[in-house]
Amino acid sequence: MTRLTVNDVNFKDQKVLIRVDFNVPVNESGEITNDYRIVSSLPTIQKILNDGGSVICMSHLGRPKGEYNPAFSLRPAAVRLSELLKIDVKFAPDCIGEEAVNLAKSLKPGDVLLLENLRFYKEETKNDPDFSKKLASYADLYVNDAFGTSHRAHASTAGVTEYFPKVISGLLLEKELIYLKDKIENPVRPYSAILGGAKISGKIDTILHLLNKVDNLLIGGGMIFTFYKAMGYEIGKSLVEDDKIDLAKEILEKVKLSGVNFVLPIDVVAADAFENDAPAVTVPVEEFPADKLGLDIGPKSIKKFTEIIAESKTVLWNGPMGVFEMPNFAVGTEAVASALADATDKGAISLVGGGDSVAAVKKLGYSDRMSHVSTGGGASLELISGLELPAVAKISEK
Repeated sequence: MTRLTVNDVNFKDQKVLIRVDFNVPVNESGEITNDYRIVSSLPTIQKILNDGGSVICMSHLGRPKGEYNPAFSLRPAAVRLSELLKIDVKFAPDCIGEEAVNLAKSLKPGDVLLLENLRFYKEETKNDPDFSKKLASYADLYVNDAFGTSHRAHASTAGVTEYFPKVISGLLLEKELIYLKDKIENPVRPYSAILGGAKISGKIDTILHLLNKVDNLLIGGGMIFTFYKAMGYEIGKSLVEDDKIDLAKEILEKVKLSGVNFVLPIDVVAADAFENDAPAVTVPVEEFPADKLGLDIGPKSIKKFTEIIAESKTVLWNGPMGVFEMPNFAVGTEAVASALADATDKGAISLVGGGDSVAAVKKLGYSDRMSHVSTGGGASLELISGLELPAVAKISEK
């Protein structure tokens, strides 16, 4: 389907309600420590303003559990958005109620209003129709540009769509869908996926879905030890999901039938303790010491992974290879990031999907050399697992 985006619409004299994702980290002083998600929303907001429309932004921040909590106020986001747009962004101290209604009514072309945190109301996550209707009443048109929450059927992502004739995709959401949906459903081959992170449990659907899609599936991170235990290897004091060992065995059986090149690390970095300065050794996986725990993939594995990445034309990466927050155990993650950046420079499509892998490429300074770095954690994982996202399903066709 060809999705309706803001580039297909003229917003002159229209009030536009945009679901943005301003769920950004704010420190105790009320300062935003990473404004990536706010910056990512600018092209959509700017398009509407350039057309001569006005914008009402709505978002959540954190998990205030349906109650007002000043620690989760979006006021710092309004300040940052004002700085980025170089205009005075109005701020409604509540997302519904008389003051919000009056501020929305007073908007003139070129004006921007940000509503207070939607999740100060339980009705948001419950997808309450009355709450949705109140939000929808502010505007003539609705745009969803919040990929990070599009896997949730909430009032602001799904409920409000019932009150508008069309549901329009913002430019950020459209970019996410082009890369994490369109390009990996019809990938340029060879297509490789790299999955890391601590646990198999959060990646089961992704692994099973990708077995039918990819040419190479590379596994790193803490979840490798559940596979190793399922294979009968010693794993010492490494992280393991004992209740997922049978599942790991099932996945390994499916791998044999799939014909996919399924790659587990052949060596690992094992340490005495979960500490950056803990004494560590590199060992083959079949010689793992009983008194140590694994914290990164080893050099032979890195060589194997980077060779596969270099030969790939499409690469999807979700999850670090080791405990990348500790510099001594970030070597595997940095090597994958570097190899992915080099492959991208040579024309490969690289997609970094969600969570810790995004944090890793940003921290290591490689994000500008990737084709796409996703703004959504859970949403990106669900999309690459082949699931339909509730809010995405609501977008109108052109």
